[in-house]
Amino acid sequence: MNKVANSEASTPRDREDRAPLLDVKGLTKAFRAPGWLGTGAAYRAVNDVSFAIGHGEIVALVGESGSGKSTIARMLLRLEPPTSGSIRFDGADVLTTEPRKASQAYRRRVQMVFQDPFGSLSPMHSVASHLEAPLSLLANVPKADIRTRSLALLTQVGLEPAAELVDRAPHELSGGQRQRVAIARALAASPDLLVADEPTSMLDVSLRSGVLTLLGRLREERGLSILLITHDLAAARHLSDRVLVLYRGRVVESGPSAEIVREPLHPYTRALIGAVTAERIAPSNGERPSEVAATPGGCAFAPRCVDRHDRCDASDPALALVRPDRLVRCHLHPSTPERPES
Repeated sequence: MNKVANSEASTPRDREDRAPLLDVKGLTKAFRAPGWLGTGAAYRAVNDVSFAIGHGEIVALVGESGSGKSTIARMLLRLEPPTSGSIRFDGADVLTTEPRKASQAYRRRVQMVFQDPFGSLSPMHSVASHLEAPLSLLANVPKADIRTRSLALLTQVGLEPAAELVDRAPHELSGGQRQRVAIARALAASPDLLVADEPTSMLDVSLRSGVLTLLGRLREERGLSILLITHDLAAARHLSDRVLVLYRGRVVESGPSAEIVREPLHPYTRALIGAVTAERIAPSNGERPSEVAATPGGCAFAPRCVDRHDRCDASDPALALVRPDRLVRCHLHPSTPERPES
């Protein structure tokens, strides 16, 4: 049975009064670079990231390629072990109770929609087969009811007439239809948290708004919490309640999505909003953003920042609470650090 949230349960006031569904603190993932006998230098793809997602809340992780967004998603799904930090889900310490891999119960409650709808669906199986596995293995739906449930899922994600589509192979569907099948597959387990990793980046522009609108509607109908991973602040503004902007594995700004888009405080956030034009962000001399070297001990973004000054090269700014519900890591907005940095 679908979990339908009533209007009272989905209000911001109600979400504030409840403990968060997901609570991440100090999440860090270090990879060791190739070296003699595996002794290369360690690189922190994710560095001391903390955030929470309330019941029925949508939070967006925003940043360009190499910022650590997908690595965070893989750690939340227990596909990648974190180097340090904690993940609490519905009050339980995930890393303690499930130290090696996620249990079937956890996988039922936390599902993912992958970026590529062409690669995430097997061409050897029909739409019905893709829905049958999670309905049977995770949702424990009786075999006699699977067909009916499959049709209902397709209808809910806007694939109609469902009876004409359920037996088709993925290659017989458009890209937008495939992504809706992938969303239906994730919903089959009746999850509490949906991790959507760039769910519209492989789709035509004309189809992106429809998928984002669908995710927003599913939040209202099912009471879903959603972690949206995207490089597009416009998409984050359209769908999410809050935004965390990542640069080189660290949060550089966070706050309500509408406020961040209306008044970005970090130079990198302004660059993302300005579509990373030359006027808004310094060029990286052909290097990937994650490979641009900063002065040791200085701000990681300084080499690309149009507001760079001497202090940026001398010290690394802390993530600071500069106004209610707005955190920024920048010397332009000094304040008392929210908490000690690791």
